[in-house]
Amino acid sequence: MFTGIIECTGKLVTVSKTGTNLSFWISSPISDQLKVDQSVSHNGVCMTVEELKPGMYRITAIEETLSKTNLSDWKEGNLINLERCMVMNGRLDGHIVQGHVDTTAICIDRKDLDGSWEFRFEFPPSFASLVIEKGSISVNGTSLTCFAIGKNSFTIAVIPYTFEHTNISDVFKGSVVNIEFDILGKYIQRRMEVGIE
Repeated sequence: MFTGIIECTGKLVTVSKTGTNLSFWISSPISDQLKVDQSVSHNGVCMTVEELKPGMYRITAIEETLSKTNLSDWKEGNLINLERCMVMNGRLDGHIVQGHVDTTAICIDRKDLDGSWEFRFEFPPSFASLVIEKGSISVNGTSLTCFAIGKNSFTIAVIPYTFEHTNISDVFKGSVVNIEFDILGKYIQRRMEVGIE
């Protein structure tokens, strides 16, 4: 479980394919603090550390993960948002993020507001009920607040710190990002679907 507060970015060093799987070697400031079998959020996707080398570690994405995220688009040199799992004796600064990406969204607009930035995203309409005005949303693993909600679109505002310390600065019109909707909204939606007995 994560908070959506990005610790650092890592650099994708190599990508390799075995069968339908993709493996990634990533270098980062936290690589030497990791251990095999540890969960780390990568652009909002919870992945298991499988192998370690000095300053680097390896993760593998299977077909199910690749079909629901933007990992199949990753290229060598990409910056990846990283967050280790939350410590239960600390503050929850963002919101509860599971690292289970629901879908991807496409950036349809980016505005530089001379001190902040606004990004507008379009997502599959089937998820519309999970997006609310001023609600929490995870974009590439970053906990953000959405507003200006449309039928299948929303806008986020980004402060300079987030812009400088995550890979949101690499998102432009046409970019595909990973989206995880608020877990509380998903439970409420499911309860309404099955009815109350």
